[in-house]
Amino acid sequence: MITQILIGDGSSLAVVGAETLLKQRADTVLTSAENGDDLLRLAGVSQPDVILLGDRFDPLFETIALVERLIQAAPAGRIIVMGNTTDGLIIRDLFTMGMCGYLALGDDLSTCLLTAVDTVLREHPYLSPTANAEYLIAMQSASRDWKLDAEARAVLRLLARGCTVREIAAQMRLKRRRVYWVTEKMRSRFGATTNEHLISRAAAEGFMRLPE
Repeated sequence: MITQILIGDGSSLAVVGAETLLKQRADTVLTSAENGDDLLRLAGVSQPDVILLGDRFDPLFETIALVERLIQAAPAGRIIVMGNTTDGLIIRDLFTMGMCGYLALGDDLSTCLLTAVDTVLREHPYLSPTANAEYLIAMQSASRDWKLDAEARAVLRLLARGCTVREIAAQMRLKRRRVYWVTEKMRSRFGATTNEHLISRAAAEGFMRLPE
């Protein structure tokens, strides 16, 4: 049975490494996308079995938003994110959105990639060694029960646009104390002391795109 794998990764080294390894896998067809729009188009057309996504593939797309849109475009595709972050809570959030596997780029790709592909094809989640260790630690933390959901991401985007708490509350039809609570939870999640620090950390992790 042919396995179709779609690759979206802006790092040439990661792409070359991934393609070299995957070409060793029998009955596998590889397709590479040039940018986020191309990735979504190819996902919709080819309905791949596996999608390999670099967490900084396209600066015009937030990683988590791209994962959501890929799931809509190719519901049966198993998404494996290749990422720089080893924050266990962020990895948990990506799993919550529908990601099937996560490879920390600091781990040895040659020993993880093929195993990751075979594992998600069997409908099991996969974490590379570093990602798995950080995920297990995060699941023991006090923050494990709070997720970066759609509401939190909307607050984050409005903060990045310079909106005040009053303006965010009005736009989202929330009470101001709810906006304060969500903001404090996000600061705790990203280890930030100010809103500016929060926005910077979230952007660095691929959870949002800074406004032009």
